[in-house]
Amino acid sequence: MSGGRGITYARGFRAGAAKAGVKHGRPERLDVALIVSERPCVAAAVFTTNQVIAAPCVVTRRHVERGPLRAIVVNSGNANACTGEQGERDAIAMAEAAAAILGCSPYEVAVASTGVIGFKLPVERIAAVLPTIALTESGWDDTSRAIMTTDTRPKVSEREVHLAAGTVRIGGVAKGAGMIHPNMATLLAFVTTDAAVEVGDLRRIVSHSADTTFNAISVDGDTSTNDTLLVLANGASGVAPKGADLAAFQEGIHTVCADLARMIVADGEGATKVFEVRVRGAASAADARLAARTITNSNLVRTAIHGGDPNWGRVLAAAGRSGARVDDRRASVRIGTLLVYRDGAPLPVADADVRSLFAADPVEIEVTLGLGDGQAVAWGCDLSAEYVRINAEYMT
Repeated sequence: MSGGRGITYARGFRAGAAKAGVKHGRPERLDVALIVSERPCVAAAVFTTNQVIAAPCVVTRRHVERGPLRAIVVNSGNANACTGEQGERDAIAMAEAAAAILGCSPYEVAVASTGVIGFKLPVERIAAVLPTIALTESGWDDTSRAIMTTDTRPKVSEREVHLAAGTVRIGGVAKGAGMIHPNMATLLAFVTTDAAVEVGDLRRIVSHSADTTFNAISVDGDTSTNDTLLVLANGASGVAPKGADLAAFQEGIHTVCADLARMIVADGEGATKVFEVRVRGAASAADARLAARTITNSNLVRTAIHGGDPNWGRVLAAAGRSGARVDDRRASVRIGTLLVYRDGAPLPVADADVRSLFAADPVEIEVTLGLGDGQAVAWGCDLSAEYVRINAEYMT
């Protein structure tokens, strides 16, 4: 379920946030957060695939590869990206400042930043407020708000998973509304669990979950420099998932990630509705993912959905240019409950019926390719004039 305590739902985690004035002109908003475990955590992460990678991602990747983590320090308002060697020094300084408060090694602290690219991080202001942060189990709400940029609402989720060996908890928080696209988007997502899971298992689970959730959403086709999904497991439950339990635990992680991913799409900049694309009968699972993601990212599809335009041909055209194998003579397209195209020919349907289905929220689109058993699902949102306004004014 969504809501609840999110990032502090798992046993042994606390969080809190403060106002550092990271972005000039916004001293009133929470913009620095700490997420802390009472004990060292096994960690797994997925980062941006953009070749222009922000300093916090570089530093956190290094720390995750080195060993266990105890904490995450994160700021909004400044991405600390395209800031050269100074940016990396500032990211390290953030880790050092948090470590000094917690009494742990800087290598046990992950760093994340989000906001405007190309400006020096005011790390001194961040370090100054870190000692003022009250770390509590109720600090999840402030944390969820402190990491927001153009988001209009916080994004939190949690699950309790009942295993044969006992019960484990999983909680998560995310931010993201723009620059969202498959292969990690401009999102930050942090997931915590009290399961005693082995690092190899956790990294496999996180990689798979990212591919089928965060990498299956799109808002605007732009990938960012700071994308980070970080999962911490502290073992506080004493429950070690194995065998069937491990599969159930994996489903719990996937469900929390899927919750957060769908919340990001629903909060897409300027979005008024969400649409889900299911591709079935593809020649392979990879082809299905490629077709589904291309459809969700098509500006023509997205504008048609926004305007309720019954131009369903844009859906099939997007699949055809995706790089997946497509034979229009075998393909079918369904909008909601209405089959509009089957085996190479349009069906006699009223434009008004298609228009009413495009006006629904969420819009459901299914494309069957008739070439195999590959299938995939992806999520997107409509494209509105409000998206242009938000991004034209981002730095102001």
